[in-house]
Amino acid sequence: MGLRRGRLLLLLTSVLLAARLGDMAVHQAYESPGPLPAARDLVIPPGDAGRTANVLRRDGVISHRTIFTAATWLTRRAGPIRAGEFAVPAHVSLQTLLHILRFSPPVEHPVTIPEGLTSQQIAIILNAAPDAAGHIAPPPEGAVLPQTYDYTRGTTRAAILGRAAAAMQTAVALAWAGRDPQTGLTSPVQAVILASIVQQESPLPAELPQIAAVYENRLARGMKLQADPTVIYAATGGARSDGQPISRSDLANPSPYNTYVHNGLPPGPICAPGLTALRAVLHPAATQALFFVATGTGGHVFADDFQQQLQNIAKYRAAMRD
Repeated sequence: MGLRRGRLLLLLTSVLLAARLGDMAVHQAYESPGPLPAARDLVIPPGDAGRTANVLRRDGVISHRTIFTAATWLTRRAGPIRAGEFAVPAHVSLQTLLHILRFSPPVEHPVTIPEGLTSQQIAIILNAAPDAAGHIAPPPEGAVLPQTYDYTRGTTRAAILGRAAAAMQTAVALAWAGRDPQTGLTSPVQAVILASIVQQESPLPAELPQIAAVYENRLARGMKLQADPTVIYAATGGARSDGQPISRSDLANPSPYNTYVHNGLPPGPICAPGLTALRAVLHPAATQALFFVATGTGGHVFADDFQQQLQNIAKYRAAMRD
């Protein structure tokens, strides 16, 4: 009887020891650093834990497929494993990996729409955005707000474009609501059109209210705007509105966008203006200037009359010769 009791005690001790060792092994496998040598962005496809384990094993994130699936099942109350793209640190433990796949936000990719691009140029940028889906046609000119937009893998380009268009509508509404009541512009559409011209005239944000004032002064006097960017836009069929030489034939182009030929604003924007240009046309500088010309060093000099403008042009040409 004593021998049987001793054997039973020995058996129970062995079972408990084995369970304890097994528990220690499980915790070690769960909490120890994994084999991933360097941090990376990992794409998890839709599917069950077995498919996810195959991807993780293939990419060197885990060493044992069975241990991952078992750990996923044992911790199933924490939530499901999600599909998507996730940032995974080097030597990530199984415990941390499961937390990332359940709770961490997906990786976001930026796409930047610079100020002053035409709709054709914007479509090229968005259609080249990596990890986005689908294809877009050029949006209406001036309809999107230039800035950086973040998106997750698989987001449609149409969705990104929709966000950019909604951002522009909000920006225009806010800017128009806070406009200077003395501005001669009569609608948000006019503001966007003039802002698109002002946007292309100077790389210096501080100059934009002065340039806006020149054009608004000319509109008030019934003078042609004679804005070179509108000539470029007309000559290139809307492909661009800056960085293009202008010829005499371009100046005579009968396009309604050519402000050397037609009075008033063109029928639509010539690019996507940024917030600074939009605010500039709605809060123009207090000046009577009607002309401006480049200095040759990145900025412009302004003139109230044509004689002063001729003098400024002569100085510019002399600077270019020098």
